[in-house]
Amino acid sequence: MNDDKKIDWISFYTCIALILVICVPLAVLPGKGGAVLESIYKFIANEFGIVYLLASVSCIGLLVWLACSRFGHIRLASDDAPPEFSTLNWIAMLFCSGIGAGLLFWCVIEWSYYYSAPPFGVTPRTNEAAEWASTYGIFHWGFTAWAFYCLPSIAIAYPYYVKKIPWLRFSNSCNRFLRGRELGVLSRFIDFWLMIAIIAGAGSALAFCTPMISACLAWLFGLEYGFWLDLVVIGLSVLIFGTSVWLGLKKGMKTLSDLTLVLGLLLLLYVLFAGPTDFLLRTSLNSVGLMLQNFVRMNFWTDPFARSGFVENWTIFYWAWWLSYSPFVGLFVTRISRGRSIREVIIGMLVFGTLGCAVFYMVFGNYSMHLELTGQVPVTEIVTTQGGNHAIVAVLEQLPVPWMVITVFTLVALTLSATTYDAAAQALASSLTLRLKEGEDPARWLRVFWALAIGILPATLMYVGGIKVVQTGILVASLPILVICVVMTVAFLKDLHDDHPEMPRG
Repeated sequence: MNDDKKIDWISFYTCIALILVICVPLAVLPGKGGAVLESIYKFIANEFGIVYLLASVSCIGLLVWLACSRFGHIRLASDDAPPEFSTLNWIAMLFCSGIGAGLLFWCVIEWSYYYSAPPFGVTPRTNEAAEWASTYGIFHWGFTAWAFYCLPSIAIAYPYYVKKIPWLRFSNSCNRFLRGRELGVLSRFIDFWLMIAIIAGAGSALAFCTPMISACLAWLFGLEYGFWLDLVVIGLSVLIFGTSVWLGLKKGMKTLSDLTLVLGLLLLLYVLFAGPTDFLLRTSLNSVGLMLQNFVRMNFWTDPFARSGFVENWTIFYWAWWLSYSPFVGLFVTRISRGRSIREVIIGMLVFGTLGCAVFYMVFGNYSMHLELTGQVPVTEIVTTQGGNHAIVAVLEQLPVPWMVITVFTLVALTLSATTYDAAAQALASSLTLRLKEGEDPARWLRVFWALAIGILPATLMYVGGIKVVQTGILVASLPILVICVVMTVAFLKDLHDDHPEMPRG
């Protein structure tokens, strides 16, 4: 069977139409479009915010139970073949697919928002505010984020590998309730929302990081910073991931992820030892302790009396972002996790994913805060008056040999952007392929096409402007995904109990 006969053309053209329906009105009427999106964000965050908080806690609890239960040692494979990728390669790929370059944007400046408007009624710009500012970023990119990624990963992987469903789609996770209607209206609806979530989640992440990369390139080459430079950066990312997609998963994505991991570690070590090492270590250790001590409180905090907006603007936004990301990360992690056990996937994602993100916040975030507290760089003022992109460049140029630091930082950001595109294109192409055997990739042209098409949304969001516009796209896309994830979880647990009624612990 050739590749053309394997494509789900109905979903293919529906997805193209979706991109046009979203992007054209925003591009033609950016002012009105941005205002409408902001009003939608406020409604969903206020009316449904508590649902996101409950979902996050439930997700963590379920995964901990699964890892410790008799189901933990079930292997995600139809045979006794060993894992397809080495553990280090596997960790690098799942980490890069799950975070993107958005991590580099937020890890440097996120603390500044919390320092100026801290949680729990703390007085702004005090030592206590600084403690919480250093801690909350680690919390938002920690266990809860990776729990949202992990549950869809194993819920999709189990029916694909163990029950031998011959296609790799988000609707796999609900297969128990869709048997005999795998290409029916309900299945297509679930996969349709996957496409919306991919476009919103990946597109929004790129909308965050592209201006940051543009600002770095403008500093390095003395260029004028502007929208045209953003388009050049998107073009560079497309070129990198297009090459990666063409080479395939084992040569392309694997190589990009390994390169990103090495460059990222070198950059972290350089900042740690070239910067205020003692301050970074002390603040990091303090933040970990503060988060562990208050982890339950931070997950359940709804701010019912002050209603400062902190929970809606930050925690709910992040939980929605991870939810909108989770289907495509789940599809990608499924593709690279053949031969691993459920317990391995849970531990790998929750532990290594959390540690990787935390280290970036501990080093870059605390270094940036140190510059603010010592009066070397007014980071919070630059974020407010010029934007986060300029603040990031101002922070990086304080390090020894700034041109080298900004060059490596830019390379890491570009490769992370490329891996985001790559993983999103892989997930979209898989969802639009009618049959996909274990270890098989979708048609090459289809992956390249979607990698190119996804770049339209970040360009549109940057044209409309504003973080709130990006946040709204994420929140709107995540709400139906949350409902689907509840159904998915029920189906997955029922399948486990039916398939393994009596299983010894392993």
